[in-house]
Order: sequence, then C-alpha cells, then structure tokens
Amino acid sequence: MPTTASRPAAAPWLPDLVAGLAVAGLLVPEAIAYSSIAALPPAYGVIALLAGLLCYGLVGGSRFAIVSATSSSAAVLAAATASLAGGDASLRLAVAAGLVMLTGAFFLAAGFARMGAMSAFIAKPVLRGFAFGLAVVIIVRQLPNILGVHAQHDDLLHYSLDLFAQSSQWNPAGVGIGLAALVLLFLLKPYRHIPAALLAIVLGIGAQAVWGLDQHGVALVGSIDFQFKAPSVPDLTRGEWLRLDELAFAMLFVLYAESYGSVRSFAIKHGDPISADRELLALGLANLASGLFGGMPVGAGYSATSANEAAGARSRLAAWFAALAVLAAVLTLLPYVALTPAPVLAAIVIYAVSHTLSLAALQVYFRWRRDRMVVLFAIAAVLLLGILHGLLAAVGASLLMTLRDLSQHKVSVLGRLGQGHDFVSITAHPEAKPIPGVLIMRPETPLFFANVEQMLSIVRQQIETLGAVKSLILSLEDSPDLDGSSIESLMELARFTRGRGIELLLARLHDPARAVLIRAAIPGLPASALTNWSVDDAVAMALSRKADA
Repeated sequence: MPTTASRPAAAPWLPDLVAGLAVAGLLVPEAIAYSSIAALPPAYGVIALLAGLLCYGLVGGSRFAIVSATSSSAAVLAAATASLAGGDASLRLAVAAGLVMLTGAFFLAAGFARMGAMSAFIAKPVLRGFAFGLAVVIIVRQLPNILGVHAQHDDLLHYSLDLFAQSSQWNPAGVGIGLAALVLLFLLKPYRHIPAALLAIVLGIGAQAVWGLDQHGVALVGSIDFQFKAPSVPDLTRGEWLRLDELAFAMLFVLYAESYGSVRSFAIKHGDPISADRELLALGLANLASGLFGGMPVGAGYSATSANEAAGARSRLAAWFAALAVLAAVLTLLPYVALTPAPVLAAIVIYAVSHTLSLAALQVYFRWRRDRMVVLFAIAAVLLLGILHGLLAAVGASLLMTLRDLSQHKVSVLGRLGQGHDFVSITAHPEAKPIPGVLIMRPETPLFFANVEQMLSIVRQQIETLGAVKSLILSLEDSPDLDGSSIESLMELARFTRGRGIELLLARLHDPARAVLIRAAIPGLPASALTNWSVDDAVAMALSRKADA
C-alpha cells in the first residue's frame, strides 16, 4: 500500500485549468452581453475575448488579470460609432475596428515610450464619477430589452420619459423573465464558484424551449454568425482616421486606468511584482489583435479578474485555459446561445455594471471634503452630455486637475525646528525659528514653465519684505529636473540676488537638475552653490561664509 509521501503530486497546472474553466462560464455570456452594449454583433465580443485572453496570457505580467471586453469601453465604442457612422452599418463596423486598432497602437506607443505612470493623469474621483454615470446610462439603455418597448429620443432624460410613457405597453413576459434573471444573479453573487451568468442563460434557454417566450413578444438573441477571418485594416478616409485619434486617446486613458487599477490591486494583495510599461504593451497587443480580427476594445475588468483569483488561478495559464474553453463553447454551443431571451442578456449587463453604482465609493469624497464637485461633474457630464462627450469632458477634467496641482504657486519659508537639523515650514510649525540673515524657501511643487515665474516672484517679494537678507537658500527637492523656462527664471533670480549682494545657494538638487544648471553656467550661481546637500548643510555653508566675510 503506497504511503502518503509516495503519492504523485498533483499537476501544477491543474488549479489554472479549473480556474480557466470556471471563469470561461462567466466570460462567454458577458462577451455577448457587452456586444449588445456596443450595438455590434455578438461575434465581436467573442473575438475580443479570445484576443484579450491569448495576447495578455502571452505578454501580460499579472497572473490573475482577465482581459476581455468591458462595459465602459463597449459603451464608449457604441457612442463613437453612432457619432461617426450614423445609420451606415458597414461604416459602423469599419469605424469600430479602426478605433480599437488605434487604441491598441497608442497603447503600444505608450509602452515603448515607458509612459506607464500615465494612469495617474486620470484622477480617481473623475474615474469613479464617470463609471457611476456610465453605469446609469448603460442600465437605462438596457431597459427596452426587458420592457419590450422602444424610445424615440436619444438623450437620457427624454429616453427615460419615453419608456415610462409606454408603461401600458410593457411586455409582462419580458419583465418577468428579466426580473427573475436579476434576482438569480444577485442571489448567487456570494457564490463566486458558480457561473451565475451562464446559469441564467441556460435557464433562459430552457424557458424559451418550454414556454416559447418569442411567441409572447419576447425577443431572442438570434443567430450568431461567428467565423474566423484574416486580419485586415478597415478602409477609412484620412479624415475619418483623424477623427478617431482623439477618441482612441480617450479610450486608452479609461481602459488603462480601469485595467491597471485591477492589476495593481491583486499584485499588492499577493505581493507580486508588476510593471506598468509591460501592462501597456500587453493591452496594446490585445487591442491591436482584437481590432485586426474585428473585435471590441479590451481591458482587465475587476469582476472577471476577481473571479479568476477566487477560482484558484496561480499563473497566466488560467487565461489560456479559459481561451480554449471559450473556443470550444463557441464552436459547439452558439446555436443554443442564439435562443437566449434578450431580457436575460439585459439582466446580465445590468448585473455586471451594478457594482459601479456603489454610493459608498463616492461618499468618502464628501466625508473627506475633497473633490466633491469633481465627482459630481464627472457624473453630470455623462448623464447630460452623453457617453462620448462625457468621456472627453472627464478626461479633460483629469488633465485640468493635474495642471491645477502642478501650477500651484505655494512656496514655503523654512525655519529650524528646535536645536536639531530639521527645517520645516514656519507657517505650518510656528515654533520653527528662522536663521538671522538667511532666507530659506522651498517650492512645494516641481518647477516648470507654467509656475516657475510666479514661484520665484514670491521669493523676490519675500526678500524685499524682509530687507536684511544676506543669503538665500532655495530647496528644490520637489523638482527632479528643470526645463528651459525654469533655467531662465533662475538666471533672473541670480541676477536679482547678485544686484542686492545676496548669496544664492541651491540645496537638495537632484542630479539631472544640477547637471543642467552646471551646463547653463549662470553668473552668480557657480557650481559650488549647486548642491545636493541637506538644508542644514547649506545653512552651515552660508553661515561660515558670512563669518568669513
């Protein structure tokens, strides 16, 4: 009888196989559902799913990330294609492919340029407000599939009023099966190992087979024409490509902020290393492949990634196993999926985006009294301007917030704290004492062309206010490098201090900033005055020179 020690070890890939099979049951229904959000044939979502799983599994860095179509990118794609193609169905498909390809190309360019930190340019309050508003729009847009009526207007307010005005024409069978699917999905939410969306579709198909729901006015998904085709570039005019540029740029920001947030969360949780630039390349390859083969934009959604982790995934093999399971399902089960009632698919979409409607995630900004108006602006932009213009407004708001923070003109006057070596802001620490004859100032944001003149103007004003300044120490610890405008402004400051007989010293200089200032050879600011020393050391230098004088 074999001992426990002699038993063969389980295959190391077995947990990934189990996780891949489990997550595939979630991904196939969502891929088809997200295609409906994008107003594209279901095959587009399936192609995007396969491209995302295979390409990220090949290049990506996270062992848990599942890259597939997302609700936010699907909604943006729908708005973009409607705006640029109108009612032309063939142009709509071409525009969709072009937008996905451009998004992938921008991702790759950003990855090769090592711009992984760009996700910081989408402020989290803006992203959460945009996601909240987008979830509301997606849910409202899915209601006709449950109610069995159609709206005449396009803007959200009149769209909603149209639906309520037709309450007498709502289809009871569609409402009933849609609500039943929603209840089932939410009841199964705690049980992540159960593919709730797949179970809802199976039960919906069963209901269609037993009761013939289509004979009671309930729409079905319909036949899904899925076939592999050679990769191709859509035939668009130069003007159409240029119009897609700005949309692809905005799509990149939203997809990357959403994807990197998911990847980073699970990397931190499990102590895994992660490279932002590698994630850019992986997402770029996945989107480029999806666009070439006629799919939707893809990203690492939190719900699918979370489901993969919960199912026990250990490596990126889980994504490959999921892709094989998806391919097998596509080749064998699509005729049955075509019998899915449309209200069930709408319920899956509503359930998928419902997690972004959490008020708790927004309430913290009101409790902190920070960025409240930014959150409300992002929500209002989507609800009032529509998805496309709301997205551009949200991205614009993030960039404006970044510029606002960088262009702050706060410069602190520093004093010694007690008898130690620490120098802190006198305003924040009234107990800190200034050094007689030595003015120490520190810009609180990096110097660059938009703020340097105002900041150094504050320094000059402080010198004129004090009058008895013999030495000026400027601590530039927050400026990793200096642009041309900053160098020219420092030249003017050196000229100003030299004209008043004030010694100018720069402390806490980073190596790139010190190197460029040495090359600039600014009169009155010799290399000996350009130090990476602490403020305390710079003060000691200034006092010793003052004593020698």
